[in-house]
Amino acid sequence: MASSTNHLEQREMLLDAWVEKRRAIAALEAEASALLADRLHVLDDDVRELPQHREAIHRSMIAEYSAAGRVSKGSIEYAFADARLLEAEHPAVRDSFHRGSISAAHVREIIREGMVVRLAVREGRAAPDTVSLYDAAALVVAEHDSPARTRAMVRQIASSLASETVVERHRRARGERSVTVRSLDDGLALLQVVLPEHLAHAILDRLTRLAQQVIATRSDRSLPVDHEPMLSSDDLDSGDDPVFLQDLTADAVFRDDPLLDDHHLGDPRYDDPRFGGVSFGEAPLDPHVIFGESGTYTTDPSRDAGHVAVDDRGIDEVRTDLLSDLLLASDPSAANGTGLEGIQARIQVTIAAETLLGADGRPAELDGVGPLHPDVARDLAGRNGGWSRLFLDDLGMVTATAAYAPTAAMRRHLQARDQHCRFPGCRTPVHRCQIDHNHDHARGGRTSIDNLSHFCRGHHALKHPDIADQHRWRARQLAGGDIEWTSPLGRVYSDASPRRVMFV
Repeated sequence: MASSTNHLEQREMLLDAWVEKRRAIAALEAEASALLADRLHVLDDDVRELPQHREAIHRSMIAEYSAAGRVSKGSIEYAFADARLLEAEHPAVRDSFHRGSISAAHVREIIREGMVVRLAVREGRAAPDTVSLYDAAALVVAEHDSPARTRAMVRQIASSLASETVVERHRRARGERSVTVRSLDDGLALLQVVLPEHLAHAILDRLTRLAQQVIATRSDRSLPVDHEPMLSSDDLDSGDDPVFLQDLTADAVFRDDPLLDDHHLGDPRYDDPRFGGVSFGEAPLDPHVIFGESGTYTTDPSRDAGHVAVDDRGIDEVRTDLLSDLLLASDPSAANGTGLEGIQARIQVTIAAETLLGADGRPAELDGVGPLHPDVARDLAGRNGGWSRLFLDDLGMVTATAAYAPTAAMRRHLQARDQHCRFPGCRTPVHRCQIDHNHDHARGGRTSIDNLSHFCRGHHALKHPDIADQHRWRARQLAGGDIEWTSPLGRVYSDASPRRVMFV
């Protein structure tokens, strides 16, 4: 018993030490950012002395820090820009950063998404204290959640404070759509597509579902044991002395000649009309190619075009291959799997009724991602009949949905409420998650909204009854939909139910 207690204490000690080290790293990153801000003051002094060399002075500074820090030019430019904005316009965020309460990744998301708020203040479309309000709301999220979740939430906060700017920005950004390619090492290339966000997420979702279907049906594509590997005619229609199957007559006895074996291939006796008038000249035939009643075959394992190799591709590889098939051949090739034709892309969008009717121009929400141009949301609504009506409380919490069948209504309610896996920091969307009884059904847990939530497969498995108690997590749902997770060490981590802040 003492050994088990000591082991638990060691795990707790290591966790606490790691968390403290992460806090210290964040504080050091804040100090590094402050040093960049100080360097920018020196830059300003240098430019005032030699204004005609502004660009050269700036380039020299960037080059020096890039070389000294062994980082790219672009990364250093971003770091300087963040440092200037952090000091000049986001003091509350800067203070939290220096305390180590948020990381450099959190700061980056807050500053990037705050651009629309700063622009609205500069153009007089928002009050001067709007940036402070934005920072206060953003820190409530960032100090308790991951950078990825922070990004989605601060987008919503920014759109609430400067919604017109978001709509205008989306309209302008459509002109930035592009497709580029850049060569990489080892025969690979990076194909980069810049397109509307809702389309990008829909594309990734469909590729993921197609890939999952391919992986799930791998066994369906295995060939029977007695299947003979068939050689494509393309293998004969090549080389210096090509043979074309269409040149053989239908009654040519070449296919059935018993003398056709490794000892007689290329024999001059076969240069006669029995081959349908085909002359093979002096070039010997491929000793591995034989002809049968149903076509041409090969006995060369290296040219085995009929047996399908074991498919051990990962999901990223399968998604990439499917993308190539879809773009180059319109549909996935037959070799990639079965049952793919019925899989369509899925995204979840929330839009206020007034906006849907065109009464206002407030942005909609691409659930779990951020604001969506209202025109796009209205267009999607016109193409899809699966919309559900949501009822929100004063805090933007989903309280009910209008639906018919009870079971479907509960699923729609949970999808609208959760948006993603409810483990702290996880961003897996609900349609790739499993609905879990927070209090196990086998142990008396009710099938009710206040006992159900979405967990991805990985986090769902953490609380599975088969896991030993000393390694098993537990989750319970609090009033309002918050999920409280208890780790094997007894630590408690909370995941707040997502709010629809843009409709408040």
